[in-house]
Amino acid sequence: MILKLYENYLSKLFLKNILIILLVFIFLSFFLNIFEEIKYFENKENELYYPIILTLLNIPSIIFEILPFIFLLGVMFFFINLYENEEIGLLRNNGVNNLKITFIISMVSLIVGIVIIIVYYSFSANLKSLYLSMKYKYANDGGHLAVVNDGGLWIKERNKSGTKIFIINAKTYKFNYLENVEIIELDNNYNLTNTIVADKANIIKKKWILADVKIYSKEKKSETLENYYYTSSFNGKIISNLFSNLDSLNILQLIKLKKNYEAIGYSATEVKLQLNKIYSIPFYLTLTTIIGALLMFKLNFIKSKFFLIVIGVLVSVIFYYINYFSILFGKNETLPVEASIWLPQILFFLICSLGLTKINEK
Repeated sequence: MILKLYENYLSKLFLKNILIILLVFIFLSFFLNIFEEIKYFENKENELYYPIILTLLNIPSIIFEILPFIFLLGVMFFFINLYENEEIGLLRNNGVNNLKITFIISMVSLIVGIVIIIVYYSFSANLKSLYLSMKYKYANDGGHLAVVNDGGLWIKERNKSGTKIFIINAKTYKFNYLENVEIIELDNNYNLTNTIVADKANIIKKKWILADVKIYSKEKKSETLENYYYTSSFNGKIISNLFSNLDSLNILQLIKLKKNYEAIGYSATEVKLQLNKIYSIPFYLTLTTIIGALLMFKLNFIKSKFFLIVIGVLVSVIFYYINYFSILFGKNETLPVEASIWLPQILFFLICSLGLTKINEK
């Protein structure tokens, strides 16, 4: 269906304002983030351009987090333009009421939101993954690695002297405990030295306590021990933190990670939260657009742009904390994961529905 002239005009004007606000926040994010990267590298040997590259790689994920805020301000500036050019009155005189204007920009937001989760989020996640990979090279523990895949939890690390390499595999991981553990000890030439097999490992501290242990060695016969102590660079908290940055995974990777977590008995709550958060973006942006439109129709008597921006910021902060506290309930499993993400959206939808019934009164 070919868009009517006014629909085309309003859509382009709305997208133009979103783009302007987006560019402003890209520049702000760059200048705020680059100081953090410079501080990170101040005691490390690296090229001068590294902080700039890392900042550019990190910006897309920062922008993704503040998209609702960008859209709300974009809506407000969209209406400011319409009021300043006296186009609202012209549209109404030609039968385009407040509801039609709101519907047009809401549909634009919904379509943009769908494009964002299909295209932009994957782009952002890939850049975030590259950002973390480059940054970890300069971390103090850069020689260590921990991943989860179909085979369970895998850890690669060296001892403090750097003379030995340990490859650890656990079929089950439950925060501070590992089950069905195998530790392969290698020398620097990757020659096998020892293999340690344990039924269970307590990893609350970096000095792991392994239970029901068998040690296989080339130099002597196998040993069976009730307990064995293994000193690692990881404990339960460190491992959990390594898996907490999910912004570097696209949707397909998150789905696979969720299955892998469930396979090894590790809680997939945060992965489910991340997936539902991504899925909710088109609806969240649409509802944000509607609320921004309702605010502007009700506050059209305010001529100060500054005051309108302050109101927009306050509304964004309120929405942010409603979502934030709801997600906290989901992380703590006080609420089901789906409910913690979608209940705020339902609340916003009810507010929008109530406002839309009276939108043509102004």
